Amino acid sequence: MKNALITASTKGIGRAIAIALAKESINLAICSRSNDDLLSFKSELLTINPAVKIFTSVTDCSIKQQVLQFAGEAEKVLGFISIIINNVGIYQYSSILDDGEETFEKVVNTNLAPAYLLYRYFGKKLIAKQEGHIFNICSIASISPIAEAGTYSVTKYALLGLSKVMRLEMQPHGVKVTSIIPGSTLTDSWNGITVDKDKMVLPEDIASVIINTYKMSAGANVDEIIIKPVYGQI
Repeated sequence: MKNALITASTKGIGRAIAIALAKESINLAICSRSNDDLLSFKSELLTINPAVKIFTSVTDCSIKQQVLQFAGEAEKVLGFISIIINNVGIYQYSSILDDGEETFEKVVNTNLAPAYLLYRYFGKKLIAKQEGHIFNICSIASISPIAEAGTYSVTKYALLGLSKVMRLEMQPHGVKVTSIIPGSTLTDSWNGITVDKDKMVLPEDIASVIINTYKMSAGANVDEIIIKPVYGQI
């Protein structure tokens, strides 16, 4: 069985991806800042597929040492991890000029640094095995910046740039790198705002894209995929 690691795994897109991978009989390393959420979700995943192994870790992905500890412990429990899904992110609704003093550091450390750290941790191991697939959950803001979410847009641009560099470095070794670029997606970022879910991308849509991309032939790599609401951005 293959092993996958997902950052921020108990809600929204991460949750949907974990469920989809469990249905494919892929063992999972999942993390969250809430142990209660992890235990509840682990139970749910094992109900979906009792055959999979689930490793859980209480992790604040904005803290370097916790990210690296999550990776190391997951590897010890599950073995070689060939699927890495960089999903963690926060959306700060603020122009750069109106950011708080700590905003830049917090958003960079959440939206960009974990993907960089995990790539550094796993990259040469994937090369040694000549296999693996890294998925980076970017954003439509990676290609069309949002002035009202300035620092968020900057970090998502950077994550897409990091993905491109990853792909070039991994390409000679048969390791795949895919950037997922969702538009308005129904996650907790929309809590408190009235929206029509039928006019949004659903987390399950992102999960479906990842499963289908992962199952492509060994010689095929999807570099980037944009998924936007059919009626346009919200």
